[in-house]
This record gives sequence, structure tokens and C-alpha cells, in this order.
Amino acid sequence: MSEAGGPPGAPAPGDGEGIADLGPERPALSRLLDRLRIGAILAVVAVVTLVGIPLQWVSLKLGLDTQRHIPTLYHRILLRLIGVRVRVHGAPAADRPLLLLANHSSWLDIPVVGSLTPLFFVAKSEVAGWPLIGLLARFQRTVFVDRQRRHATGAVNREIAERLGAGDPVVLFAEGTSSDGNRVLPFRTALVGAAREAFAAGAEVTVQPLAVAYVRLQGLPMGRRHRAVAAWFGDMDLAPHLMDVLRQGAIDVEVVFGAPVRLDAAHDRKSVTRASEETVRRLCASALAGRPSAPLLPAAGGSAIPAP
Repeated sequence: MSEAGGPPGAPAPGDGEGIADLGPERPALSRLLDRLRIGAILAVVAVVTLVGIPLQWVSLKLGLDTQRHIPTLYHRILLRLIGVRVRVHGAPAADRPLLLLANHSSWLDIPVVGSLTPLFFVAKSEVAGWPLIGLLARFQRTVFVDRQRRHATGAVNREIAERLGAGDPVVLFAEGTSSDGNRVLPFRTALVGAAREAFAAGAEVTVQPLAVAYVRLQGLPMGRRHRAVAAWFGDMDLAPHLMDVLRQGAIDVEVVFGAPVRLDAAHDRKSVTRASEETVRRLCASALAGRPSAPLLPAAGGSAIPAP
């Protein structure tokens, strides 16, 4: 289903160009202090992860409600440590079951979206084995789908149904891959159809578009060439990209919820998918241009987070 958290995405013209320098060459002492800062951040992230993993494991084993809230807290801490500030416009729809259709440009999308409210992702099985991405996905209670094992579909659908029964939204990166962050790729109706099969037969499903746009870097508007600091696509390696994010820091991301629509017998998945794609493309374009299309919710601790 969703190919959450990574490449490949066909690069747009000009994507092969290097990232323009953000300023003059820094003195050796400044570079050393920068390395020490990055090392300290990674050490704290490791400690938080080592504490969070067993807590989440126990919560999952015992069926505790904390399994829904630990990932949200973990991702908020992670974003604060690496210097990503989230501004949220709008809020998740109150109707359930709720399917959020989002665009996808970076591994950062997982902690950014995961920090908003208790929710879970659906991703292809390969994601589980990716360094860091697999860990973040597991922390968020991601349901992994092996598209080569058709007989496993029933078990996966039951797992998704159980999560939905708890009232949590399911997030689908509907492009099926990651983009360069400057555009929204076509949404794949097959992915939405596969997700739809997990719901109870004949049930109405609320579908809500969700736009994620990386807009500022170090307090300044992020231009097309600098958006690769946040976007992870094409043949980019994860480790260098992670170090770039930590080195540059101070990334602002706008998350905008669109108007929900119904997916039922009267609304086929193709029309709903196309409408959601158009909405996400419009919301992303507005956010990148500095004109978010939905009201900003009150900030809490440096990030505007919607009420659950």
C-alpha cells in the first residue's frame, strides 16, 4: 500500500543540482562545535528511543491505551531535538473511520504527521527493514502489507479494522513514493482502493486530504533548491540526508487539513482520490507560497497541534 518513508521518486528537471551554500565557509572551531552539537542530539535521541521502545513494547503486549500516545510524544520530542517546528492548520475530521490521504516528500513526514495526534500508517513490508525509517514506522504502530502474499490480506485487514475500532485515523501516503517537496505526484487510486478493502463491507469512510509542506529553513523562506534539505527522494542516501537535517536545523513545516469527503457507494474511489489529490496540490502550493488555506490552531510548546 503506502510506500511510507522513502524513495524512489522520479526527479524533476533541475533536481540533480547541488544545494546552494547557505553562507560563507565557517571557521574550524565553528565546525567542531557543530559536530559536538550533532553528536549530543544523536545521543539524546538514542536515550529517548531506548526508553521509549520497551515502554511501547509493554503497552502493545498488554493492550494498554498508552500504545496510542507514546508514539505521539516520542515524535514531538524527536522533532524538538532535531529542530523541526510544525504549524498545523485545520484539524482531523471528527467522523470515524477516517482515512487521511497525504503527500510524501521525506522520512521527516513520519515524525511530523505522527506528532499530531494518535494515528497509524499503512506501509509496504519493505519499510520495516529500513534503518531508522523502519524504527519510526514501528513506533507509530504501522501496519505493514506484503503485496506478494495475497493470503495475508485478511489478517492485515483485521489488524487495520481493530485500530480503526479504537478511533484512530489511518494515514496513507497516496503518491506511493516520495517527491522533491516542490510538487505533488499523482495519487494512486489502487492504494486507496486497497485501504478501502480493510474497512467493513459497505461502511462509509471519511476521507480527508492532508498537505505537508516544508516552507522555511533557518527562519528564511525555503526556495526550490534548498527544499532538498528536508525532502528525501530519488537515490538519496539516508545517513547523509539525516546529517544535513541535523547540521542545517531550524526547519519549518506547514501541515494543512483539507475538507473531508465521504467514500461510500455513491462516491467511487477514483473520484474521491482525484478530488483529494487536487486539494492536497492546492494546499501545498498555497503553503509553499506563504498563504496557508486553513486557520492556524493555537500553538503549544512551539508547535500548533490540533486537539484530538
